[in-house]
This record gives sequence, C-alpha cells and structure tokens, in this order.
Amino acid sequence: MSFKMHLLTGRTVAVILLVLLLLGVLYSYIWRHYRDGIFGQEVRPADGSSRVDFTIVNHWFHLVASDYLEYQQPSIVQGRTDVVTVTPWLAPIVWEGTYNPQLLDSIYRPQNISIAATVFAVGKYTKFLRDFLETAEQHFFVGFKVHVYVFTDRPKEVHQVKMAAGRQLTVVPVPGSNRWQEISARRMELIQTLIEEKLQNHMDYIFCLDVDSKFHGRWGTESLGALVAVIHPGYYKDDRSKFPYERRHESTAYVAPGKGDFYYCGGAFGGLLQEVHRLANTCRTNFEADAKKGIEAAWQEESHLNRYMLINKPTKVLSPEYLWQDFKPRNPEVRIIRFSGVIKNYADIRPNV
Repeated sequence: MSFKMHLLTGRTVAVILLVLLLLGVLYSYIWRHYRDGIFGQEVRPADGSSRVDFTIVNHWFHLVASDYLEYQQPSIVQGRTDVVTVTPWLAPIVWEGTYNPQLLDSIYRPQNISIAATVFAVGKYTKFLRDFLETAEQHFFVGFKVHVYVFTDRPKEVHQVKMAAGRQLTVVPVPGSNRWQEISARRMELIQTLIEEKLQNHMDYIFCLDVDSKFHGRWGTESLGALVAVIHPGYYKDDRSKFPYERRHESTAYVAPGKGDFYYCGGAFGGLLQEVHRLANTCRTNFEADAKKGIEAAWQEESHLNRYMLINKPTKVLSPEYLWQDFKPRNPEVRIIRFSGVIKNYADIRPNV
C-alpha cells in the first residue's frame, strides 16, 4: 500500500472518530436536557465537588389523572370563604374542603411514589410511639409506600406495629441527652445524615413529625409539594409581632420585627427529598454557627426552620388541621383535626424543664 493510501486511511479513521465523538457529545447533551426536563436534574454539593447527591423527580409538575374517574365539577366561584387558601406567593394553603382526595390519589398512585417519615423518640418520649405508629397506619398516606424511621436511645421500647404491604419501619439508634433542647437541635443533623446515607435515590418525599402526636384523619397526597410547612395552631390568628421568632441579632435564626409570613411548626414539615436536605443542612450549619458564639435559638430547630422558610418560601402550606393541639378547643374553621400534639406533663417526660 502506498504512502498516500496510508495517509488517506489514517485521515478517514480520524474523521470517523471525530464524528463519533461529536455524536456522543450531542447525544449526551440532548439526553441530559431531556432527562432534566422530564425527570429532574442532578444536584451537586455546594462545595463544588463532582459527587452527585440526588436525582430530582418532580412528580408534582406532571399531574396525569385517570380518564375513568368521575368526580364533582370544580368551581372557581364557590368554595370555602371562611379561610384563605393561597399565600401571597401563590402557594396553596390546604384546608378540608379545598381538594378532592380521590382525584389526587388517582394522580399519584400510578407514579409509585415513596414517602419516608422520621420520628424521634428519645428518653421517656418512647411512651408516645405506639399511638403514633398505630394511627399512622390508619391515616398517613394509606395505600402508598411508606418507610418510617424511628430515632431512639431505647430500641427495645419500640412497639411492633403490624404494617400494611409496602410499608416498613426501621429503628435508628441514637444517644440520649440530659437536655431536651439538645435533642431538639440535633434533629436536623440526623435528618440530613439519613437522607445522605439511606434515602437518596430511593425515596421521593420525606415528612419529619413529632412523636408526641397522633393521627385522627387523612394525611395524604394533598400534602405533597417541594417544600411543605405546617402553620402553627397557636399563632395562626395572631399578628406577626406576637410570633415567637428568634429576636437576637447575633443568632442566624434572627427575624427582624415587622418581618415574617406565618409561624410554622417545627413538629411537622417535609417535601421532596432534596429540598428537605437543603433545609436540614442549612439549619444545622446555622445552629452550629450559633453554638460557636454561645447562642441557642429561642426554639431550637423550630426557630431556624422559621428563618429558613422566611427566605425559602414553602411551595405548599398545610393548615393547622395538620398539627393541632389537644388542649385547645377546635375553632369553627378547623373542620377536621388530622394530626395533633397530645396532652402531656413535660415535667414527667423531659430530662430538664
């Protein structure tokens, strides 16, 4: 074979390889944009490292209803007029009578979504576990895949509850503490770690709930959103000047007078996995920054959560139906109590009061 033929063959191979390389790059570009548009996008750590943390799956963007489901015609001129059902940033506020549960379930059930729930039962708080777990089986995302994670320093006291198919419970041992404030503050760190080590790429949503509570009614797909907050039942009628925000400038949880939307519960929040991870990571970081200055926010993680959600607005807000207080009489606008904090003697259950 002549020198010219060798040269021609080499050039041909080089051209072919270059074309294949360009096709590969084009395919990767098209697939990535298709994937990001349909399935979500990769979220990378804030430190700029190449490790992928999560694959976002935005179920709530594409809502496909069953063509065979019959339901009452919705109306935009009739409905609840005794409560506000949307925030100023256009996030829904969920009240009884503002949604169709059968329609919502028909949309989300075919998507095979999975929901994690965390609950902390440290020290004598294990006494509330049985009611929490048993009522969760009756009311919390019934018919969906649910994985409950119980954080406790007393694993042997975790009551074994018969769970429906597709639902499971995992006990996560944690150390105890002589201060309930420390237990409260440590929750964000443990939630962050759980998501990173156990849940990413396996679960879709997560809800973080107080153990000294029980379910009374449906808590289901109507609560799904990217970042979900629950309005505190003790302050939902008050002016924001009465909200128990952290008011010290030195704290990272500081909320200035005249600021604030609603006062949210620390005992119930949730959303998409990556959004709750971002919330937990930020609150943990801010809590640690405060600790270095010898500051503990007024209501520990609840103070940091309220600061976070003042800036990072929740995409769905749940009404006080979703965490009432049993010692309070039910107000007329609260047509149903879905989840509530039970009456307890703090002197009996807290290591310090």
